[in-house]
Amino acid sequence: MTHKRLGDRGEEIAARHLTQNGWTVLDRNFRMGRKEIDLIVRRDELVAFVEVKTRSGPGFGHPLESVTWKKRREIQQVASAWIDRWGGPGQVYRFDAVAVTTSPAAGPVVEHVEDAWRM
Repeated sequence: MTHKRLGDRGEEIAARHLTQNGWTVLDRNFRMGRKEIDLIVRRDELVAFVEVKTRSGPGFGHPLESVTWKKRREIQQVASAWIDRWGGPGQVYRFDAVAVTTSPAAGPVVEHVEDAWRM
């Protein structure tokens, strides 16, 4: 499986997991130039900007280890643009991360880290 296909599959698994836990997907792959937010989800007045990282096994470490300070800063910049365009009064915003680990022998393991970092 290509890196892109694995990432797309992980985002789909993460979106399904979040919707099963009461979240509504507002946007997928929201872009500002070359920068992107994987998922933007809402539950009540809380909007979460979600970075999804997927691994096909433990060989490259935990998926969330690759959410660097640079990546967080880029997500924050794109989130600011999204808020300027779509944000509403009374909404609360945060940054979440979802790790998806897949394996042929077992189903995917999903780890949702709420409020993973702050602006």
